[in-house]
Amino acid sequence: MLLKHFFTPKIAHSSYLLAGSNACAIIDPQRDVDIYVDATKLLGMKITHILETHLHADFISGHMDLAKITGAKIYAPRSAECKFEHVPLSEGDSFELEDMKISVLETPGHTPEHISYVVVDTSRGEDPVGLFCGDTLFVGDVGRPDLFPGRARELADKLYDSLFNKLLKLPDFCEVYPAHGAGSLCGRAMGAKWRSTIGYEKKYNSALQIAAREEFIKSLTTNMPPAPDHFSRCSAINGSGPTVVSDMPVMEDMGPEEFMRRSQVEDTFVLDVRVYDSFGGQHIPGAYHLDMGGNFPVFAGWVFPPNKKMLLVANDRAQADDAVTWLRRVGLDNTIGYLDGGMHAWVKMGFPTEHVELLSVDEFYDMITGDREFTLLDVRAPGEFKSSHIEGAVNIPVPDLRTRYGELSKELPLVLLCGSGHRSSLGASILEQHGYKKLLNVAGGMTGYNAAGYGPECHLCVLPHGPQDKNE
Repeated sequence: MLLKHFFTPKIAHSSYLLAGSNACAIIDPQRDVDIYVDATKLLGMKITHILETHLHADFISGHMDLAKITGAKIYAPRSAECKFEHVPLSEGDSFELEDMKISVLETPGHTPEHISYVVVDTSRGEDPVGLFCGDTLFVGDVGRPDLFPGRARELADKLYDSLFNKLLKLPDFCEVYPAHGAGSLCGRAMGAKWRSTIGYEKKYNSALQIAAREEFIKSLTTNMPPAPDHFSRCSAINGSGPTVVSDMPVMEDMGPEEFMRRSQVEDTFVLDVRVYDSFGGQHIPGAYHLDMGGNFPVFAGWVFPPNKKMLLVANDRAQADDAVTWLRRVGLDNTIGYLDGGMHAWVKMGFPTEHVELLSVDEFYDMITGDREFTLLDVRAPGEFKSSHIEGAVNIPVPDLRTRYGELSKELPLVLLCGSGHRSSLGASILEQHGYKKLLNVAGGMTGYNAAGYGPECHLCVLPHGPQDKNE
């Protein structure tokens, strides 16, 4: 038995290659599947099985792409009622991969259709050696059950049974291979390790210390972080069968004139993916901005309209191609063009631009200790704001600005603040679309502000979508 781990940063996704001598399975693959094909070529193996634990909410899976390339069968939960050709699995089903026996446990809770795969290496013994548990059990946490409106309590109750009456009955030495780690919004307090054991999680996983059912349910149905918009969309796409990436049209290189013409079509928008100081200096009016140095896929899936066509502004074609890969990972497949020559080509044509003033943390401190009137808008998540914020700040998380922008005055300057400057720049681009002109972005955000000695260090600013205190 050979196990290889693959990790996708930003969405903190773990996928796996489980191999015998000649054949292997890929568990919960990412959408761009070349990494698995290349790995099996090096190992001299054939992919024969593609295993899905559930309909993933935070990313588009690569099961359709991998099946087309390799001819391998897709195995998925029967209760998911997937629309593509697959082997449907239920509790008690099992199959073999060379010397390994893989058995199915139904483990609903994070999602209604969730299953887990228990592996026995029969060449060594009859005991379970590994558990591919998807998003049911994490290192240090368990899957959140609140992604389906109106069903949080029901799913938390099922999660309790999946954990305490099934997974925790496995031997303490059985290894645990979850589908996510620290940084994912599929849980609340995940650790950064990619694997653990049943025994270690029994002893140290804080969620598993809550043995009383009602207390467990309450802990997972209150004070949960917000679920991004694309979670339900990705689940639906994964169940119906995502479009195979090789069948998608190639993004066009567009000169400034063509880019201008296409950007004015009603069902199209512009996304600028350069660093926020470049966007602040000069950008196309009305463009969204999302800096690829931040949590690009999460906020792209969360904020951008999924049914509109997208035009990209980037430093170069390589950056634009990288952005397209990340956008497709969260189900945004409609990127049609890229501004060839970038903003330099745009301004040489004399086309209009806008800018967002950048403040250093020193300039920001002078503003908040001076007598200039302005509104301080903190666009971080509620948990970050609660952990540490500047007195008098208005807290509207950046995704909420799409609907709550009307709560802010256009008369006073608006100073936007986040953990680093990335999300606040996205917020500025959203407000600009709604007619706000007096916008200033704090470069470095609260991280820079605190590092300069103006405030205490905020642990959530360092990893705002990573492990958080369950009591917050």
